[in-house]
Parts: sequence; structure tokens; C-alpha cells
Amino acid sequence: MKKIKYIVVVLSGILAINSCDTKDLELNNPNALSPETFFKTKNQVQSAVNACYANLQTRGLYARHIFFALDLMSQEAKGNPQLEGNKVPFSNFTFDASSDIIQYFWETCFLGISKTNFLLDNEEKIQALPNSILTQEQKNKFLGEAHFLRAYYYFLLVPRFGDLPIYTTQTTEGKARSSKEEVYKLIEADLDFASKNLLSKTVEDKGRATKEAAFAYLGKVLLYQKKYDEALTAFNKVTGFTLETNFYNNFMDETEHGPESIFEIEYDETLGVGDKWGSDTAGDGVAESTLRGQEYGNLGWFNVYPSDNLLDEYEAGDKRFGDTFYVPGSKYNNGNNTMTAANFTSSAGIRRAGWKKYQNYYKRTDENLDSSINFKVMRYSDVLLMKAECESLRTGGVQSTAIGYINEVRFRANVPLLPTTLTKDQVFTALVHERKVELAGEQVRFDDIIRWGIANTALAGTGFQTGKSELWPIPNRETSSNPNIKPSDNNPGY
Repeated sequence: MKKIKYIVVVLSGILAINSCDTKDLELNNPNALSPETFFKTKNQVQSAVNACYANLQTRGLYARHIFFALDLMSQEAKGNPQLEGNKVPFSNFTFDASSDIIQYFWETCFLGISKTNFLLDNEEKIQALPNSILTQEQKNKFLGEAHFLRAYYYFLLVPRFGDLPIYTTQTTEGKARSSKEEVYKLIEADLDFASKNLLSKTVEDKGRATKEAAFAYLGKVLLYQKKYDEALTAFNKVTGFTLETNFYNNFMDETEHGPESIFEIEYDETLGVGDKWGSDTAGDGVAESTLRGQEYGNLGWFNVYPSDNLLDEYEAGDKRFGDTFYVPGSKYNNGNNTMTAANFTSSAGIRRAGWKKYQNYYKRTDENLDSSINFKVMRYSDVLLMKAECESLRTGGVQSTAIGYINEVRFRANVPLLPTTLTKDQVFTALVHERKVELAGEQVRFDDIIRWGIANTALAGTGFQTGKSELWPIPNRETSSNPNIKPSDNNPGY
């Protein structure tokens, strides 16, 4: 059950007022909401926080483009002939600074950051509210959510672009890029604040950032920087979670926020979907649905299909295969229908499989333009595998302990447990495999193979170019409008 509604239309007007030219402020209706008259009630503060989440639901992110771009770059997904032209370049690494998908990604993340800064710029007003309106715990947790979400947006950006402009307050002036090391420092500081001020999952409303989510992402950020001991310390504070007994519970509408879920991107079409197609970047209006089901569904648009390379990675008997993919003979629609080979037909022929994760076929016979299935962007199994990586690679790491974390994940999948005598190199090979099959289609593999330094092998023959394709270009609209980031400042090769 969804507990919060992210989209708060009224706040977008406040943000627009805050960013317009000063002469326009003189025309404000004195009875209308503005930054000067806002933050007087608990509902207003909470509305400002809710608006910070809204950009996660845009087409620039989880409503449409992010899963296409990352799944195609990782080669987990391959495009059928009908795949739209703006998405094909992510499969063969021919995208450039004119890409609308890259532009939307950049803009919706920075608009999300701007919304968090709007709230944090007004911390003094929030802290000044009497406890009868907002308790100190509530003030702290709302501020913690803003810090968490600013960190989250920046953590979406930094693997894609590297060096980034850092904004810690609302401004209409574009800044120059800071080093990715400085960006990581901001992310770490925000997550540290969040971990100290957010509520635990045991008491927080479902759908909101929690203390445990902050520790999980802090660990991931530290892992990406190869700070293994610090990352492990953070991961060890992610407590109170267990793996779902049924792996597929992670990807259904009715079983959201289960025992394995640490952080989810919320969708609930019953709350309204009217602004879906106009929501590329702003996070305004009501757009409570994702197109993931229709886009990937082999009985829907079937724009992409699982690659042979991914399908071949699964061991015989791995239960995750049947929960990740539909193949001929798979049951769907509550077990009342059976997939046939004809259900996987494209103009290029019949594909071996279709995606099952995040599809609605488990309960119906077709997809449509709206799906309410949340994205579980941080699961406990991911944390276990990252703990294994940290333990294995840290100085003095105990390989048998790392293997134990991997085996927790493998046990559920009904595949043979790894022997505890594996070498460090063997543990790494096992981790590469396990993350590929456990987290398939969850937009983590491309970043994994880049940070592991194995892209030349894993992406051989795809058009990937070392020294260029690891990063996206800064979009043209940014380099043409921000005087402090010129086209000549773009990433190598662009």
C-alpha cells in the first residue's frame, strides 16, 4: 500500500517564483503562497519535502528513460527493430550531447536538487516553528529527507557525468563543474546527516527515506570510491532486513515494501496519471505511473528483450531465471494462461525470452500505458553482495566471510553454495556472476562493470570506447545556457 503522494502541484509555483527575475516578484499576489509566506505549518513543510521526491517519477528518470539507457548500455537488454531512435544509441554507444534522454536526465536531477535546496535554504524558518506545530524529531527527519534526496540525485549524476556543478543553495546562476571527488564529499555529508536524523523503517511511513536507506547508500557511495572498510561499517548498520522467501515478491505491486526493500521509487496510478506524458523533467502535476511494463512487455510494445548473454549467465536450476524472464511455457495471468513462442515475436524473428521483472502479466493478460509497480532501487540482497565485495577486497579481508554473504543470496536461488575455500580472485569472479543474475534489469550492471574495470571485455563488440563511453556528455542545452560550462569543457570524446 502506498503511504505518500509525491506530486505537490502548488509547490511548483513557489519554486518558479523563487527562480524568476526580481522585477517579477513585485507583481506577486500578496495573498498567494511564496517563499516568504511558506513554511508556516506542518503540511507546508511536508509538501515541500514531497515535492523533492517527485522528480524521481519523471520520464527523465524512472517513468521511462533511465531503465532503457542503463539496461541497453549494460547489454542486459537488446532493442527490437521498433525501438525508438533516441534509445538505440545507448546500445551501441553512439549517443552525443544532443540526446534528449541525456538532457532530460540532467535537468530532472538538477531540478530535484533545486527543490531540496529550496527546503534546506529555509531551515531556519522550519527550526523556528513551535513544537506544537512541528516537533524537533519531525523537523530533523524532514531535513534529513532533503539531504538524502539531494545525495540521491547527485549519486545518479556522478557516475553518468563525472565532474559536476555543485549547488547547495537555490540560484539562477549556472556554476562551473567541480571534481567528482568534491561531489562525493557532498553526497557523503548529506547521507551522514540523513543517517543521523531520518526515522527508522520501523516507524517511518512507507515510501519515505529511512535511516537504513541512508546507511545503505552511504555504503554504496563509499564502495564506488573503493573505501572498503568505511563502506562495510555503513553497510553493517543496515539492520532489520531479510531476503524475501519468494524472489518475485520484489517485483509485484501487491508485495511492495517487503522485508527486503530498503528504498523504492513510488508509483500508484490510482492517484492520477494525467501529467505523465508532459513530465520529462519538472516533476510537476500528477504522473503516478511508469511505462516500464508497456515498454518491456513481450505482449506489449516489446521494445527490448533480454540479451542472449544475460540469459546464458544463469546456472541450471536457478529459480531467479523463471522470476526474471518469461519464456515459452511460462504461466501468466494468475496461472490461467501460458506463453507460447508466438508471444515473443518481433519483426526480426522470435526472441528467446521477455522480461518478467516489473511486468503486470502475473495478474493480467496485457500491459497498458500505466503501471503502479514500484522500482526497488535498493534491496537487501544488493547490500549483502556489496558487503561481500567490501570484505573480499579490503586489506585483511576474510574470504570465507565474503563467501557467506554471497551464499545467503544463492541459497534463496536454489543454486549450489560456494565453497568457503575460494581465493580472492575466485570470490571476485563469483561476485561478478552473482550481481549479474540477482540484479538483472535493475540498472546496476553498467556501473558495476565500469567501476570493476572490466568494460573492455564485458562490452566487447558493442561500440564501447575506453576513455569516452564510461561517461555521458554534458547536454547541449546546459553548455549553451550556462556560461561556466562551455562545449569545450565537455567530457573526453564529446
